[in-house]
Amino acid sequence: MKKPYFHIIPVVALLLTQILPGQIREVCQQCEFTSIKAAVKQAAALDTILVKKDTYKEYDIEIDKPLTIIGEDYPVIDGEFKGEIITITADGVTLDGLFIKNVGTSYTQDFAAVRVKNSRDFLIQNLVLEKLFFGIYLEKAKDGRVFHNTIVGDAVEEYNSGNGIQLWYCNNIEVDQNIVTHVRDGIYLEFSDFCTITNNRSSDNIRYGLHFMFSNDDRYENNIFKNNGAGVAVMFSKMIEMYGNTFEDNWGSASYGVLLKEINDSEIVGNTFKNNTTGINIEGSNRVNYLHNDFIGNGWAIKFRGACYTNKFENNNFLYNSFDLAYNSKLNDNVFLSNFWSNYTGYDLDKDGIGDVPFRPVKLFSYVVNRTPEALILMRSLFIDIIDFSEKVSPVFTPDKLMDPTPRMKKIAHDQS
Repeated sequence: MKKPYFHIIPVVALLLTQILPGQIREVCQQCEFTSIKAAVKQAAALDTILVKKDTYKEYDIEIDKPLTIIGEDYPVIDGEFKGEIITITADGVTLDGLFIKNVGTSYTQDFAAVRVKNSRDFLIQNLVLEKLFFGIYLEKAKDGRVFHNTIVGDAVEEYNSGNGIQLWYCNNIEVDQNIVTHVRDGIYLEFSDFCTITNNRSSDNIRYGLHFMFSNDDRYENNIFKNNGAGVAVMFSKMIEMYGNTFEDNWGSASYGVLLKEINDSEIVGNTFKNNTTGINIEGSNRVNYLHNDFIGNGWAIKFRGACYTNKFENNNFLYNSFDLAYNSKLNDNVFLSNFWSNYTGYDLDKDGIGDVPFRPVKLFSYVVNRTPEALILMRSLFIDIIDFSEKVSPVFTPDKLMDPTPRMKKIAHDQS
């Protein structure tokens, strides 16, 4: 058994020394109960089940009453690839300190290491999950917490792998301080509102580090999404807050830090987009504020795919990207204001920290490459410098109103705390 990725603080002694409702029922080879399933069946509501360190070959464990199940020194529950391992159908259930592995794989059922179904007021914490199909699957659940778990898959292809943490038709769920790696999508939300996704690390997943659709009023804060197949996809949602996240090392012909599709009335604030093919790929998104973000060393910092209106980009740093902006329309009502552009070559005669000449972030060469990717071979040539300069002086192909009238002369210091 691998050691947990987190240094877990022992909780068993702490919990058991407190006054808990119900009885404490122990599971071990010499105990009254030798299987977790038997202990759950005999337990009364509000009992605590203490699972001693050992390996328990069990699956289809249904928890249909409010129980607290605590593992002592990470006992192993081995599902032997036979199906789903733990299914929670009651309110008020806590799972803590278990090592769960060998979830069954099916092309007709989404078997999970832990499923929470039509339940509320649950706590899933300090679990280590390996060799899984789906990791933690929340289905029509509400008012719960998924905290401090480590989920390690062995996914190779999309069609026969599942997601690390999945929320489907959920409300008011907190997903905090989890590590998810080597699954299809690290964290997946669909039709899930008023959820918070904070302090997680989702990396090296086959498709997306984060993927959510049709989910409103959610907040994503201080997460790291690194080296995922296509990056992060945020689609068909509104009132989204993305604060202080890092999107890094998502490289490939169809990769990006984050894809925003049909996202409206939202805020993207204080994030870092570093070393991605495209930092942000935007399509059909309106009234979004992009404030205090850092775009560092990307192929394209931002790509507009069309139908993006009334967005605001203010006080961002654009640092050493091959292209700061790709834009495919002559029309623009998006606002760029007081950003720092490392490609800016203007001057500041009055020494107020603001460039005296507006900056046009869309280069003609970016316009050309957007339509003919093979033209990239000409990058850094003198000819390209000449046509970019000509377009800057007299815009013909790029939006003449797309400019930052007050470019910063120095990099903006962003508080990432």
